[in-house]
Amino acid sequence: MSIKTHKSFMKRLKVTKNGKILARKPGQNHFNAKDSSKKSTNKHRMNAILHMNNKAKSRFLATI
Repeated sequence: MSIKTHKSFMKRLKVTKNGKILARKPGQNHFNAKDSSKKSTNKHRMNAILHMNNKAKSRFLATI
């Protein structure tokens, strides 16, 4: 039996051509009116997931 990809988790992530996994920053959905423009701009950037070890990354990349 093969490992199935968790589709909702996969939609939140993006894999670059070098294998780096990027995720969007949390807290973008609501209560954004009080944020400064600098803070709201920084929320739109994606950041690399660093807390995954190589084994977990390779399993994740294999399922995509």
